[in-house]
Amino acid sequence: MSNKKWRVAIGLSGGVDSSVTAALLKREGFELYGLSMQIYDEDIKIDTSGKNACYGPNKANDLASASVTCQALGMPFHVIDLRQEFTENVIEYFRCEYLAGRTPNPCIVCNSKLKFGLMLDKAIASGIGFDKFATGHYARIVEEDGRYLLKKPLDISKDQTYFLYSLSQHQLSRTIFPLGEYTKNEVREIARYMGLHTSNRPESQDFISGGDYTPFFNENDIRGGDIADKEGKVLGRHRGIIYYTIGQRKGLGIAAPKPLYVSQIDVKNNRIIVSDQSDIMSKEMTVRDINLIPMDTLDSPVKADVKIRVQHRASPAVVTGIGDGRAKVVFDEPQLAITPGQSAVFYVDDIVLGGGVIE
Repeated sequence: MSNKKWRVAIGLSGGVDSSVTAALLKREGFELYGLSMQIYDEDIKIDTSGKNACYGPNKANDLASASVTCQALGMPFHVIDLRQEFTENVIEYFRCEYLAGRTPNPCIVCNSKLKFGLMLDKAIASGIGFDKFATGHYARIVEEDGRYLLKKPLDISKDQTYFLYSLSQHQLSRTIFPLGEYTKNEVREIARYMGLHTSNRPESQDFISGGDYTPFFNENDIRGGDIADKEGKVLGRHRGIIYYTIGQRKGLGIAAPKPLYVSQIDVKNNRIIVSDQSDIMSKEMTVRDINLIPMDTLDSPVKADVKIRVQHRASPAVVTGIGDGRAKVVFDEPQLAITPGQSAVFYVDDIVLGGGVIE
């Protein structure tokens, strides 16, 4: 890390990763400012019985934890009110995607538009000056030939680059990821050694507390309908298309002699189409809204490993730019359940080439 003593704004989630990030930078002698997003709208009634999540009433606990971290490390703490911006940019996107029969990825939108965007813009507008922005993400940023590259972290099991592929060059240029060179176990050990209260704090696992996103929708958005096979034979009833995604097998409530999977969400007819596994295997897809990191355009086909969802094991493919911010991806082998609305991220070795939204 540079010897220059930057003023660093730290995005604090209230968890162990961001608190250790702050502690490491404090030890390096940087001037620090803690920033947290206030995003939960109390008018949206969310279940509080589930695990801690990014959105819900339990978010108040995260803000309180972040405040304790700042007090312990002797750094100012600022809560940036982004409730309206979160509703407009994340929740509305989330709603519209599900109602269109696609499966959204709110974390990616929240990162690019809010955490690495509007939160920092609002902080600057309020008079909080800083040179760099740090978070507890497990990723690395390196500068090569005047370009900022996003790379996988040392601890591949905690790799979070999938959620960061849409960051711009400007965003990457002002960001540092101190945990990119550490393993998760090491981070926990550092937290214990430094006496941080977050050392054993559990991680947020879900987007919304309780995992039930029904409160984001109006009553007339959720209508039951038919579950049918590809020949049109009705096999059962669904409880609303927002509860289903391509490749889903569990929770269909239908009996069949062989496993059936959601293969199509027919929004026009409010119908879920199910098929056997062979119908949700595919070698090709089109990806839109491409963001490239090492270059501006794909001038020739690129061999890359492509990840089609966060838990997917990246698979070899050829990525070809087809204009208008889109690319065609052809895998070496068929992939299971390529899902419209999810993000596809392209890797060349440990470098993130870029990614986009599966069309």
